[in-house]
Amino acid sequence: MVRSALVILALGAMSLVAPAAANGHLERIVMSDRPLIIAHRGASGERPEHTLAAYELAIDLGADFIEPDLVVTKDLELVARHENELSDTTDVANHEEFETRHRTKNIEGQQVAGWFAEDFTLAELRTLRARERVGNIRPDSEAYNGLYQIPTFEEIVQLVRAKEAETGRTIGLYPELKHPTLILEQEGIDMVDLLVRELRQFELDGADANVFVQIFEVSPLQRLNQRVDTPLVLLIHPQGGPYDEPDLRWAEMMSPTGLAEIAEYADGIGPGLSYLLDLETLEPTGLVAEAHAAGLTVHSWTLRKENGFLPASLQGAGGPSDDGQYERLWTAAIATGADGFFTDNTREFLELISDK
Repeated sequence: MVRSALVILALGAMSLVAPAAANGHLERIVMSDRPLIIAHRGASGERPEHTLAAYELAIDLGADFIEPDLVVTKDLELVARHENELSDTTDVANHEEFETRHRTKNIEGQQVAGWFAEDFTLAELRTLRARERVGNIRPDSEAYNGLYQIPTFEEIVQLVRAKEAETGRTIGLYPELKHPTLILEQEGIDMVDLLVRELRQFELDGADANVFVQIFEVSPLQRLNQRVDTPLVLLIHPQGGPYDEPDLRWAEMMSPTGLAEIAEYADGIGPGLSYLLDLETLEPTGLVAEAHAAGLTVHSWTLRKENGFLPASLQGAGGPSDDGQYERLWTAAIATGADGFFTDNTREFLELISDK
């Protein structure tokens, strides 16, 4: 497929070197005066993340896209969780019937003890309830613990379509496959195949789909590039390199040569904020311009407002749950010309850009 024709999906007027739009259908979700607002795991600053309630609130607040992280069940259903280990985001530890499922797994070089989604059927996961992952930072969200089930990707698609019908707005989906190479190696489950199946089922496999698929790995994106026309994004971590390509380093991949290679199989990159600007001085780097020159859109992560998530120089009075000087960071990030941002705080992000 011709990837360069797709990048206009999210290149707004702020991106001065962006290529001209080549597809009228895609033009309708280009933001002419602001970056795309990608609700990171839903309205996760206000509701437990990766629940239908969090996604719906983010949509109601005005997010352009909602972002479900996808893990897989024993019976091959894609469901939304931040990680395949469940104890941080569910009440699984309180279920005596699942006590024997507790085990230790090697997750990309780290020994992790807990309960893992791939050891449960969907029916078993339905008995669990979501909980706030960072209750010390988000006590208001913690008040919703125990109310919501784990949603499937199919249910998230259905929610988006229902909200589009209700509001008349176009609402995008931004799914991330979590650890697809590791799950294939350890469990023999091919998450790429499962996602392709679902994208095709819901007619989201075309270049005009209101979807970005994101992964922190190269080969799964290359496989997707051969099988669907859905826009693809390579996520970029501040340290290390992609699990499936141990000889590659993220920092080296952010060079002009590395970006050109990424553009052969992806439409964009999803770098952490530290690639866009120095988090202490807030001075921009040249990454956005270099990515645009390679024909790649740039969606950066993650804009959050609480002290517990901010650099020390931007933390305000109070504890980790109090708001810091997030407006300074967010304003500097927007000024880099990035095409979109993942945020936990759709409400505050819209307020900030509306004041500009």
